[in-house]
Amino acid sequence: MARKRATIKEVAQATGLSPAAVSYALRGLQVSEETMERVRAAAAELGYEADPIARALASGRTGMIGVLCGSLEDLWQQSLAVGISRGLREKDRYALILDAVGDPARERALAQQLRDQRVDGLIVQPVDPAAAFWAELCESVPVVAIGDGLPGTAGEVIFDNRRGVTLALEHLKELGHERIAVLTPTGARTPDRPADVHASAEADRLGLDIEVATASYGLTAATEVAHGILDSGRHTAVFCFSDSIAYGVYAAAAERGLSIPGDVSVMGYDDHPMSGLLSPALTTVDWNIDGIVRAAVRLVAAAADGPARRRRVVQQPTLCERGSVLRISR
Repeated sequence: MARKRATIKEVAQATGLSPAAVSYALRGLQVSEETMERVRAAAAELGYEADPIARALASGRTGMIGVLCGSLEDLWQQSLAVGISRGLREKDRYALILDAVGDPARERALAQQLRDQRVDGLIVQPVDPAAAFWAELCESVPVVAIGDGLPGTAGEVIFDNRRGVTLALEHLKELGHERIAVLTPTGARTPDRPADVHASAEADRLGLDIEVATASYGLTAATEVAHGILDSGRHTAVFCFSDSIAYGVYAAAAERGLSIPGDVSVMGYDDHPMSGLLSPALTTVDWNIDGIVRAAVRLVAAAADGPARRRRVVQQPTLCERGSVLRISR
């Protein structure tokens, strides 16, 4: 016969606490660490599992947090989604992960779908941060933005893209590179993303000749664009706004019989763990993905629990200098 589901009252009796205190302890709220551990140990011994439907009806919350990724073809965004999902689980919440595939229209539809499914909060790395619908959406569900800021959010983990782009272009300039291809996932429908705008401004300041081209995160598509860049022979370096795009440059160079960095230098932008395993290892910009995950989870959990002071975390980049950029004579 199936074992009867243990109740929260039975956990309360086993611990000498009230059912309300047990409920708080199981959610990690308003109790000491010792009490939390004692309650969870008793719940595990009794086989207690919270009824998600009953919890949602009683609290008005689903326990679900939407995680809307700009494109899961980007390996760094995959790692971000995994980290957020695990971080939310530690706070007794579950991630509902969706992929906007780099499409602003799909991003809008999925964001509205998550709102209509009554998620307790939404974490988004926006494809189109300038879209008008974000302000309306933020009025109906707590939103935490990662990367670029959005109007009306409950919290933001902003990348200091000005600093990141400056680090990359100054590094290339210092090593003698003045003709640089910049590969960005930004398409014609979202031309005003801050990082792309700043790349052009910094190139002017540094006296660099840059050519900006759009490349998606997928390896096949990025490799195809990289072929065109390498065939032109104009550039001594390629700066990619994603390590995933940089992998396409590596693939195209290998297919062309070109060496990195002997024939062309390559630089990435997000320090995916695989980048250190390439030969040569990829010079890139590290945004501290673990810090981003912790901040985003903390902000969305606080906002989902009720009104909270809006917080803005600015994530600073660091340069990871490896072997993919060669010093050249001017």
